[in-house]
Amino acid sequence: MPKVSAAELFRRGFNFTPARVARAPGRLEVLGNHTDYNEGLVMSVAVDRYIEIAASPRTDGRIELVSSVFPQRERFAVTDIQRNPEAPWADYVKGVLLELRRKGVHFSGFSAAIDSSIPLGAGMSSSAALEVATALVVREMYPYALNEQGAADVPPARDRQGRLSGLGIKERLSLARLCQAAENRFVGVNCGLLDQISSLFGKAHHVLSIDCRFQTVAHAPLVGEAMVVCNTGVKHALVGGEYNALREHCESAARALQAKSLRSVEMSYLKANKDRLSPREYECAYHVVGEIQRVVYAERALREDDHRQFGQYLFQSHESSRDFLRNSCPELDLLVDLARRHGACLGSRLTGGGFGGATISLVAYHEVEAFMEHMASAYEQQTGRKLEPVVCQVVDGAG
Repeated sequence: MPKVSAAELFRRGFNFTPARVARAPGRLEVLGNHTDYNEGLVMSVAVDRYIEIAASPRTDGRIELVSSVFPQRERFAVTDIQRNPEAPWADYVKGVLLELRRKGVHFSGFSAAIDSSIPLGAGMSSSAALEVATALVVREMYPYALNEQGAADVPPARDRQGRLSGLGIKERLSLARLCQAAENRFVGVNCGLLDQISSLFGKAHHVLSIDCRFQTVAHAPLVGEAMVVCNTGVKHALVGGEYNALREHCESAARALQAKSLRSVEMSYLKANKDRLSPREYECAYHVVGEIQRVVYAERALREDDHRQFGQYLFQSHESSRDFLRNSCPELDLLVDLARRHGACLGSRLTGGGFGGATISLVAYHEVEAFMEHMASAYEQQTGRKLEPVVCQVVDGAG
């Protein structure tokens, strides 16, 4: 069955044309695994896989959602936003709506169709893209502006073509925090800001360098190599608790070391105070502190145009995630090992929360087809599973 756009999905679901459309890209975490909620450093890119939402206001105070991925509709009142165990995918939309209301944003009911080209469970953050797209489509229907205190008194104006003015840096950051709060409070994943910032601040052909303590973003060019994603087919479900458990270990380690966060801990200090931590706390802290250092070194390698060294930090990151954070799995390890064997691959690692999902590999453009054939053939031979590697283009963020 050919894929349809969100607007066409809306027409089929509601029998009229949507008033507004918004979309937000997924992301790939290039380096900095589980460092964001430790106030650390992360490198990421926004990629050409999107959540797109087509929507129209309605006057009955109801919200109705249809999805290209999930068969069941979800209906609820604007005044009664609750979890529905039968439609957990809608929690990301509902969480954003509740956070918008907390900020003083006024909106009424609407109908919406949600389409996704982001593979579920692949570690490309379809959840954050859904949150960002939700906030943006509500802004399109019921214009609002955010500042640090909440909704501004004056909403954004439309131009002659009916387009709203774009988001400024401060407002993008406010929107990222709002979407993070939605996932923390309503969905129950105690995530950091990486995913939402990546979706909003991405820049085509550039890597994002994110400082999660000071919440600043810089961009560095990344040209000459392709980002190849290989999905293990092992689906992760971070709501299941593994992600939250890792965060708890990291935060308890920081408390035991009397540090504000693991960002404040030097490796020498960590090793000297190992006996103050449980074995699991030490392993998680060792990974995070080392990973923050790797991001610093990787940024330097990019500035010096040393992409081969940059790729080595990706391999090192995966080894640390596998051996210390322990959020890898045999299929991820196999994919990284297969990538390492191909001469065109500069670096490879798991991307995202882990416990399944996908790897990201940095591959010379002229060897991409040969690399993908190598990965698909070797993975199927060793696991019996089909593998469909995809090349992701680095794109601009939403808004």
